[in-house]
Amino acid sequence: MPLNPKIAQMLDMVARAKRPAYPTLTAQQARASYEKSATILEIDSAPMHAVEDLSVPTRDGATIRARLYYPTQPHWAEPLPALVYYHGGGFTVGSVDTHDALCRMFARDARCAVLSVDYRLAPEHRFPTAVNDAFDALRWLHTEAASYAIDPLRLAVGGDSAGGTLATVCAVLARDAGIRLVLQMLIYPGTSAHQQSASHVRLADGYLLTAETIQWFFDHYVLDPEDREDWRFAPLDGARGAPDFSHVAPAWIATAEYDPLSDEGKAYADKLRAAGNAVTFHCYAGMVHEFFKIGRFVPDVAAAHADAALALRQAFGVE
Repeated sequence: MPLNPKIAQMLDMVARAKRPAYPTLTAQQARASYEKSATILEIDSAPMHAVEDLSVPTRDGATIRARLYYPTQPHWAEPLPALVYYHGGGFTVGSVDTHDALCRMFARDARCAVLSVDYRLAPEHRFPTAVNDAFDALRWLHTEAASYAIDPLRLAVGGDSAGGTLATVCAVLARDAGIRLVLQMLIYPGTSAHQQSASHVRLADGYLLTAETIQWFFDHYVLDPEDREDWRFAPLDGARGAPDFSHVAPAWIATAEYDPLSDEGKAYADKLRAAGNAVTFHCYAGMVHEFFKIGRFVPDVAAAHADAALALRQAFGVE
């Protein structure tokens, strides 16, 4: 399919703006740039019954920020299902603030609580800190669920891009820890250690996420090149410590036709299916990486939002 017309218009706007590319910036400058731009084309923020910023303990004694969204008043007699969400940003940029509107949409449309996790970023915190933080937040919510009127038997994980990587790794870790998840929602997840697929070659430049930017992200995140072979960095093909991928939570996976990550997202869906897991896969025609976050400018994004929310409601058993 051709590029969605609004996507093509957006890419032209980006090219004409001549904003500095991330590889020309420091990580701190890139974070500031992303914080300023990430919400410009975002959908309007849905009102919530309550939003609470929390401090979540981690295994190394630090605490990380997380934001808990309640779409309706919590009732301890009828606890809400919950989505634990990990934002994208190449493990280097992004925050609970850049993904606030998206998490509000999931809470409203899936009728669930959402815990958005502000895991620590690279290069100050290298691999596997983000993975550890992500799973520590999930394990914390599972343990503390009753205190927040959340049903520990109706938990899902989700994330976009690098957050999708964290979500699917957490799905495996949760299985091994005896934490039952009802869904892993993976939005254009990064899953491969090496960017050599046809989509990476074909879409290396000109489609928002570039090959140069991907390597810039990874150079910040990975201290030792051998870490690229760790399955927690590359769940598709990472051999180091690779677990059995059977009996993990059902997966809902979304990719974009004009995204360098599209082939590895499809390959990971195939890997989960081959291991005996239930997988629903969508490749959204005419879309680019990060399209979930440009719904104000691209009306067709609403269909993908609706698909994701429906998958969550079905997994949670919410009418």
